[in-house]
Amino acid sequence: MRSLLVSLLGLCLALPAQAESLVVYSARIEPLIKPVFDRYTEETGVRIEFLTDKEAPLLARLQAEGERTPADILMTVDAGNLWQAAERGVLAPLDSKVLEANIPAHLRDAQGRWFALSLRARTILYNTDQVNPDTLSTYADLAEPRWKGKLCLRTSKKVYNQSLVAASIAERGVEATEKMLRGWVENLAAAPFASDDEVINAVASGRCAVGIVNSYYFGRQQRDNPDIQAALYWPDQAEGQHGVHVNASGAGVTRHAKNPEQAKRFLEWLSSGEAQSMFASLNMEFPANPAVAAAPEVKAWGDFRASDFPIADSGRLQAEAVALMDRVGYR
Repeated sequence: MRSLLVSLLGLCLALPAQAESLVVYSARIEPLIKPVFDRYTEETGVRIEFLTDKEAPLLARLQAEGERTPADILMTVDAGNLWQAAERGVLAPLDSKVLEANIPAHLRDAQGRWFALSLRARTILYNTDQVNPDTLSTYADLAEPRWKGKLCLRTSKKVYNQSLVAASIAERGVEATEKMLRGWVENLAAAPFASDDEVINAVASGRCAVGIVNSYYFGRQQRDNPDIQAALYWPDQAEGQHGVHVNASGAGVTRHAKNPEQAKRFLEWLSSGEAQSMFASLNMEFPANPAVAAAPEVKAWGDFRASDFPIADSGRLQAEAVALMDRVGYR
């Protein structure tokens, strides 16, 4: 009898415990998240299932599912979208000393409902044949008459530009931001484009001399074409200026998560060390954790001072930003 009990005990010890799992709804596409999820599973045994879609449908899905949602984590892009998710009540507040230590206060929700995980600079792009970078200075300078017929922009319908304008309203005020936007519209070389990639192509081909894009879009094109005739410029670096506008990709634990503690541990892991480096470098972004270095190809763009604008305000001021862009004819 004793030998049978020992055998049964040994068998039980040999059987793996039922694997824990998490469900992530992600606005980041599969190639940018699956390698990170796979690494976490390798390290912890926790299986991650995920669903990818655009930001708005994911948020609508979470709201419609309510308590029935299988999602433990919402991962999305742009602070405006993160703010919207928090305001619509689909994210739960977290109390995590790890996340608070790893992610600076201006890059997270004050109630702990979401945290930035990677950063992208929305900065000036210039044609290296047409523009001497010494003639560049600020976002507002692109509204000056000397750039007339030389500026290309993405449509105002994109949340990235709405967040940029919201930040300008917070930092510079409505009057100064309206003056800047009117100048941008006056200086356009073409109607606003549908994507950052189109802006980059227009600048690199010489159709425009300057544009405004997210840094990672340029990084992708530069990786594929090292001889591209364009480069990034970091504006607003002088004393008294606000620095480069940065936005974020981030995540939060859903209000009706089935595995909230495991979801919290996963976000803490994502905010640390190798995970931070991997999460950012897959999309040629900057780590949100300032203790983690950017990938070499990203670091090669040069150092800059980023704005410490609380990115949550990008959401709070989004409606005002949209109304202002509409008022000046920036479509």
